Amino acid sequence: MFNNNLLNLRKLNNLTQEELAERLDVSRQAIAKWESGETVPDLEKCRLLAEIFGVSLDDLANYNAEDNMGLNVPPKGKHLFGVVTVGDKGQIVIPAKARKTFDISAGDRLVVLGDEAQGIAIIKSEHFLKLADLIRNSNKGAFD
Repeated sequence: MFNNNLLNLRKLNNLTQEELAERLDVSRQAIAKWESGETVPDLEKCRLLAEIFGVSLDDLANYNAEDNMGLNVPPKGKHLFGVVTVGDKGQIVIPAKARKTFDISAGDRLVVLGDEAQGIAIIKSEHFLKLADLIRNSNKGAFD
C-alpha cells in the first residue's frame, strides 16, 4: 500500500521523482525503489513525505484505495468512511470508524445541516451550539 500511495500522491502533486528526491535529500533511485516496493524509507523520511503531501502518516502507510472506492489518500483530517444506505424511514447507520473518530455514542444529539449545492453535514449539537454562540457574540453590535 505504501508504495502505491507514494506513487499516486507524487503524481497527484505533479512532482517528478527527482523533484521529490531533492526535497527529501535522497536520490531519485531511492524514490524509484520506494515506489516499486523494493525498499521503504525510514520513519523520518515517511514523516516528511506525509508532511509534503498533507496526509497522515497512518494513511500514507496503510490507506487502501481499493477499500475506498478507488479514491486516493485523503488530505490530513479529511475522511471517507464508506457508503451507507438510507432506510425506509430515512435512517442511516454511521460507520463505526466515524463514530470512534468523532466520539459519537448512542443517545448523542446531532444537528443535520444542508446546502442544496454541496450536500448534508452532521455535527454534534453541543459543537453546533458553541459555534452558533460564537457567531452570535461576534455579531453583537454589528446590526445596532
